[in-house]
Amino acid sequence: MTATTADAPRLTLGQHLRDARAALVRSTIAFAVAAVVGCLVSDAVLDVLRAPILEIAQTRDASLNYDSVTGAFDLRLRIAVLAGIVLAAPWWLVEAVRYVGPGLTRRERRAALGTIAAAVPLFAAGCAMGLALFPHMVELLAGFAGDGDTTVLLASTYVDFVLKIVVATGVAFVVPVVIVLLNALGVLPAATLARGWRLCVVAIVVFSALATPAADVLSMLLVALPMTALWAAALGIAWLHDRRIARRARADAPAREEVLA
Repeated sequence: MTATTADAPRLTLGQHLRDARAALVRSTIAFAVAAVVGCLVSDAVLDVLRAPILEIAQTRDASLNYDSVTGAFDLRLRIAVLAGIVLAAPWWLVEAVRYVGPGLTRRERRAALGTIAAAVPLFAAGCAMGLALFPHMVELLAGFAGDGDTTVLLASTYVDFVLKIVVATGVAFVVPVVIVLLNALGVLPAATLARGWRLCVVAIVVFSALATPAADVLSMLLVALPMTALWAAALGIAWLHDRRIARRARADAPAREEVLA
């Protein structure tokens, strides 16, 4: 239910339910529109997914296969649903903030909307990088097959593989936003982040190596360097926030001492 602040009008249970129903209806409409868009662009998405397979097919037999009569339809439906979820996610988040807004302070609402505004483009940038990397990963991993072997890829399994890569890089790019949010809530001080910078860098390098199982170091650096820069930016923002809080606390200290005296 929507919480209310002391100065906000108290809502009844019926009003809470009406607000929730309205938010659910708006979110469902947003999902339906996004799913239609996903259905319209499904051909273009499949062309992107087939590109590395066509590249492999130039040297040996390789194809994308369906294990049932409805396999092609199911794949397009999955693309439409996934597109609906991803494209409508920002609207859902805004609706969630709007629903709980009466129970939040102005600063908390501003922080929540700012987090959404920062997370959406970063997630999109991470997904774009994942889409740019996955063809090289497919070609590398398929290259372990022998010269006389045939690469037969099941469509559903192949899409799941690509989806994991794309979502993993998208989520990795959003982690700095989560760090800034935790710092703003007072859960994760900048000093703690600074002390653990070595561990964070190692974690970024390990993730980049797992996300780009290529023989060249360049692919790993293309993932590790942006993530490291984003983490450093998050650390800088957290440090500025903690410094501002400390300065404010020092300024308020004499007033508190006078009140206690």
